Amino acid sequence: METFIASFNSCLHYFVELCTTIMELFGVTILVFTAIKSFIGWVKKDATVRLNLAQGIALALEFKLGGEVLRTVIVREWEELGILGAIILLRGVLTFLIHWEIKNEKKEIEGNKT
Repeated sequence: METFIASFNSCLHYFVELCTTIMELFGVTILVFTAIKSFIGWVKKDATVRLNLAQGIALALEFKLGGEVLRTVIVREWEELGILGAIILLRGVLTFLIHWEIKNEKKEIEGNKT
């Protein structure tokens, strides 16, 4: 029975690591795609480039945040949990600020249309 539990724990650890890596890869991919798309929009002088960039950054941060939350499943030490908590807090604050920026940018775009 102990062998089964140890094997299951090991499989869970590798599965969570794989899922965390995939989620972080999604976040990086979204960020790079958004940056390229925003640069093209900036060259074309698109009025919504800032809004699109902020939305892409927010989405990428949410994937990265999801990866960090998933990583808490396999944390073994309190020190590691503290560092992980600080990263989650920082990314959460950044996401909140970016969503605030998105809301203000939408208001500004709507104000320019009228």
